[in-house]
Amino acid sequence: MTDGRDEERARRRLVEITLDPETMGAANRDVEHERSVAIYDLLEDNLFAPLGHDGGPYRLRLTLSNDRLVFDVRGDDGTPVVAHHLSLTPFRRIVKDYFLMCESYHQAIRTSSPSQIEAIDVGRRGLHNEGSELLTDRLKDKIEIDFDTARRLFTLISVLHWKG
Repeated sequence: MTDGRDEERARRRLVEITLDPETMGAANRDVEHERSVAIYDLLEDNLFAPLGHDGGPYRLRLTLSNDRLVFDVRGDDGTPVVAHHLSLTPFRRIVKDYFLMCESYHQAIRTSSPSQIEAIDVGRRGLHNEGSELLTDRLKDKIEIDFDTARRLFTLISVLHWKG
């Protein structure tokens, strides 16, 4: 038997995420792995609720358009709910630094000591958290998300931004 909280939680979540293939170039294996893990983890557990709408669950398509990130949110049946356009300008430095740290991390895994890998990973996680906080702030009047959802969405934004 489910209670009201389970039903509310089921309405305030994503059940599908797609990235516009037109705005993504060919990615290396590490980037593809990050993308796949983020989507899998996001679909397993997330909080996603467009403010003023309680008809979820939701489907999300992320695209880039004219240097803007488009959150195309639809109902489970595909009915359009809202499309939010966010400028990518505030994310540029964080995404660039994040990918540099990711490249260093993946290289370190192959050649460095555990303490060096850990130091790079701490920096990488810090940048990831910074990007997640920025995303949460940019969406605060548009879409309610929790920190774990913001982290996974930031990963997807990074992939789109880096490739776009």
